[in-house]
Amino acid sequence: MSNGQTRSKAATENGRARTVDMKLEVVVIPVSDVDRAKHFYARLGWRLDVDIEKDDQFRVVHFTPPGSQCSILFGKGVTTEAPGSAQGLHLIVSDVDAAREDLVNRGIDVSELFHDVGGVFHHAGEEGRVSGPHPARKSYGSFASFSDPDGNGWVFQEVTARLPGRVDAHVTTFSSAMDLASALRRAAAAHGEHEKLTGQHDENWPDWYAEFIVREQAGEQLPT
Repeated sequence: MSNGQTRSKAATENGRARTVDMKLEVVVIPVSDVDRAKHFYARLGWRLDVDIEKDDQFRVVHFTPPGSQCSILFGKGVTTEAPGSAQGLHLIVSDVDAAREDLVNRGIDVSELFHDVGGVFHHAGEEGRVSGPHPARKSYGSFASFSDPDGNGWVFQEVTARLPGRVDAHVTTFSSAMDLASALRRAAAAHGEHEKLTGQHDENWPDWYAEFIVREQAGEQLPT
């Protein structure tokens, strides 16, 4: 069997074709004042990766949000879009209250928590916004927003359980210790309710926690 045939066979194992990974790496943000933007994104607590200036016409500044695999890039000569035209940039967080409080403590102007009257997804602009988090605290349902000095718009979206199919049910990953800690706290709270229902201490609680976290990430029905 040739190498090509071997790769073809591996690619179709379990009836699922494999493709080359396409990982979103950078989002370009149009700004009018590079130094002002750099100061703002540094205040958010994001990591400064590079600041490279070739000449008066070209400069690249690169920041990465905490726990993110995707970064932002802005500067001179990097985009023809109008400053402030980037809207609806979503930052996924496991605790929207904590994320908002962190930016408020950094002196950033952040909206109050809100949800959408029509469902769990955010409408463009402020149409359909209802004050406060989602009543049932549904995953994908609670938001807060802020803008950079040019008006580029960012949205915090609270996600604790992914939609079915969004995450491989056989793979559980966390981008940071903070996200893992949040998942463990949710598992602990749910396990407490589980023990109330059974009326006894569950000696196999690590297995229960693990099942809860895997199912939550995959968007499957949670154990009770």
